[in-house]
Amino acid sequence: MKPSRLQAGDEIRIIAPSRSLAIVKGEQRRLAEERLTELGFKVSYGKTALFHDDFFSNSIDDRIEDLHDAFSDRNVKGIFTAIGGYNANQLLRYIDYDLIERNPKVLMGYSDITSILLAIHKKTGLTTYTGPHFSTFGMKAGLEYTMEHFKKAVIEHEGFHLAPSETWSDDSWHLEQDDRTFHPNEGYMVIQEGEAAGTIIGGNLCTLNLLQGTEFMPSLENRILFIEDDEESHPFSFDRDLQSLLHQPDAGGIKGIVIGRFQKESGMTDYALQEIISTKQELKDIPVIANANFGHVHPFVTVPNGSKAVLSVKNGKAMIDIQS
Repeated sequence: MKPSRLQAGDEIRIIAPSRSLAIVKGEQRRLAEERLTELGFKVSYGKTALFHDDFFSNSIDDRIEDLHDAFSDRNVKGIFTAIGGYNANQLLRYIDYDLIERNPKVLMGYSDITSILLAIHKKTGLTTYTGPHFSTFGMKAGLEYTMEHFKKAVIEHEGFHLAPSETWSDDSWHLEQDDRTFHPNEGYMVIQEGEAAGTIIGGNLCTLNLLQGTEFMPSLENRILFIEDDEESHPFSFDRDLQSLLHQPDAGGIKGIVIGRFQKESGMTDYALQEIISTKQELKDIPVIANANFGHVHPFVTVPNGSKAVLSVKNGKAMIDIQS
């Protein structure tokens, strides 16, 4: 089930199902709203998006109310999360999935929001989007590639090709907008060659692991798996988190894997990642690539959970095509 494409004049609702929007600086919020307005959207906010407690989140009741209000409001066509965090999975048992199935809309976010995106995809069949938070649109420089692929995923009608960005950055841009460092992007790292077609599923790996063994865990059958993690992950934790996922009963249905570029603070190296993948006998016959523009390193693509994808990795080159 695909939501309608976004178009000029649509209302976008900003909600905070993980950390509060209050954590995002006022100038960053202003620029994010300006960017979305320039695309022709009307921006509105959940009633409690700026509320916060001692953990800079909000009560389950308030967060659920804002989520349900956004899906219930007929004027709202897209729902963007404010920012990530640690506790979005608190909401899963309280979400009215029937309400969402009756009112399919673009739902967008990443990182901790992975739990909500995938639970809703599992329960309703709705295509959900691992992509920019509302706060992401408040980035002063280096947003062009992210914006381009956001448009391809939720505004334009054709399928699209995921070509690597020309540069990448691991800066704490939200803390210092005017002192950025961009590195040349050497493209995808090929770990295992092969060809695969399947349905996309993925997001933040350690958050995806939280769904295992629950009613909210999506099927891994016939999937192209997109996984990434942030600076809190390191080679040892990534190794065991991936292994845990591969112990899922239907993990044999994974057809190919796309791994997002790691943040420098994680300590992950190309060699370490290649060695980790080489230990996974479950993956020996499928294509695996890494250093993709996906996740916590900027810029990044918008990945539609539930769309079809083709992954072709041969002769040291990788091609990723997504059916919009």
